[in-house]
Amino acid sequence: MKKLFFFVFTFSIFYQISFAQKQYFPPQNEWATKSPSDFGINAEKLKKAVDFAEANEYSGAKDLRVAILKGFSHEPYHQILGKTKKRGGPAGVILKNGYIVAQWGNVNRVDMTFSVTKSYLSTVCGLAIDAGLITDVNNKVGEMIWDGTFDGVHNNKITWDHLLTQSSDWSGSLWGGKDWADRPPKTGGVDDWKIRKFNEPGTVMEYNDVRVNVLAYSLLQVWRKPLPQVLKEKVMDKIGASPTWRWYGYENSFTNVDGIMMQSVSGGGHSGGGLFINTLDHARFGLLFLKNGNWNGQQIISRDWVKAVQQPSKPNPSYGYMWWNNQRGKRHWEGVSEKVYYAAGFGGNFIVVDEENDLVIVTRWLEPKRIGEMVKLVMEATK
Repeated sequence: MKKLFFFVFTFSIFYQISFAQKQYFPPQNEWATKSPSDFGINAEKLKKAVDFAEANEYSGAKDLRVAILKGFSHEPYHQILGKTKKRGGPAGVILKNGYIVAQWGNVNRVDMTFSVTKSYLSTVCGLAIDAGLITDVNNKVGEMIWDGTFDGVHNNKITWDHLLTQSSDWSGSLWGGKDWADRPPKTGGVDDWKIRKFNEPGTVMEYNDVRVNVLAYSLLQVWRKPLPQVLKEKVMDKIGASPTWRWYGYENSFTNVDGIMMQSVSGGGHSGGGLFINTLDHARFGLLFLKNGNWNGQQIISRDWVKAVQQPSKPNPSYGYMWWNNQRGKRHWEGVSEKVYYAAGFGGNFIVVDEENDLVIVTRWLEPKRIGEMVKLVMEATK
């Protein structure tokens, strides 16, 4: 009798472990849910994390034109050049082993996602590396983009790595945006900013949408077809994303590629545009990175690239290839593993990837300064 009990008990434990470790990849138009307890997650504590996200809605205006203009009012000449959309309320989803274990708000609503777009843009660059279109991230961009964009002693030094880590200090204007006018210093004025001293590429990280858009423009020249088309064909269709997402540039960001006028997309919603997408499609993208670029046996993005985006950059250890990581520093989330990495955007848009616990957390319109607390609550529920 004791032997039978031991066998049943052992088999039960083995089954639970096997079930917990089995990875689920949601087919298009469907997504399975599981109870948190199926994975040993404390349901009450997880609900506390969800309640926290719902109670801490982004404090900015729901009319995102208003929120954008107010948020970047310090920038001279700033204007909205691309599409915007009024936002919804707090929404989000938490995945464990690919299954939905919690969700809140309208997860099917398409919203702006601001700088989370940069992580998708980085992916398009990674796909170019995987395809051999770009042979090395340390190559000078001007060797391929020879139309004057990278002319000059300073700009000629810039590599793909510098653009990806936002440490290029590229100088110039694109689509009417001037590099020095985008997120300028809090001190000084226009005359000071215009004659600034250049930082050597690769030494100083500066969050700057004009330079991000230079990366998007350069990748358009490399791929020679619209980047949304590349993302759709190479990634989003393969992971079963909905047909509702869109990726916009500006009303004036069209350029001639092989005799066809194509829109160069923006890397965020700073001046409008960027990626418009629903929460569940974000979760699919996060799950793809959680599984090292593999979707149900198909390697969509190389494992090497997924690892590369997480590596701390020299100018900012908390920033990789347009993904943030939870390294020690100003942006560190206390009580959360330093191995966690994430995409982040204006207004509290986040895709958080935690490989250690096989978790993906997506939040929409969470007060940005509260994200660390929210993720910590999720981590506590898994212990």
